[in-house]
Amino acid sequence: MFELILGGARSGKSRFAEQLALESGLEVIYIATATVGDSEMATRIAHHQQNRPTHWQTIETPVDLAKTLQTYAHPQTCLLVDCLTLWLNNCLFDQTVCWQTQKQLLLEQIAKLPGRQILVSNEVGQGIVPLGAISRQFVDESGYLHQNLASLADRVFFVIAGLPQLLKGNL
Repeated sequence: MFELILGGARSGKSRFAEQLALESGLEVIYIATATVGDSEMATRIAHHQQNRPTHWQTIETPVDLAKTLQTYAHPQTCLLVDCLTLWLNNCLFDQTVCWQTQKQLLLEQIAKLPGRQILVSNEVGQGIVPLGAISRQFVDESGYLHQNLASLADRVFFVIAGLPQLLKGNL
């Protein structure tokens, strides 16, 4: 089963995804895409680490997400990816990475993987259109990625103020 969890910053999407992973009864592998770029990001990462169960294995994957998913997917495993927009950011700003290739690799295999996958992402397209070209590219690519993944997902949730709203699939 593949689930996509969307929401704004501090909406409760990660907490909801972690709850789904815990309730799955499967071995949970947490796939973290964040990189420490400054002290504020280090604080955010530490907060997420402190709130996760200590028995969950954590795999740090800033770029090669499709490869990591393929490596760790198993019928008795729940892979929790947090978060896709950080992964997108890492891919867009790494001159050695082709974003379109990374995206295509993910889209080609996500629905075929064994076990359960829960992917978390920030919805950034509900505000004004950014002024800068790179900011517009980020918002556009995020929106396209979410559309592509939502079409493949078994369930899609949008979390607002800690309240998950089911957009696709069955409870």
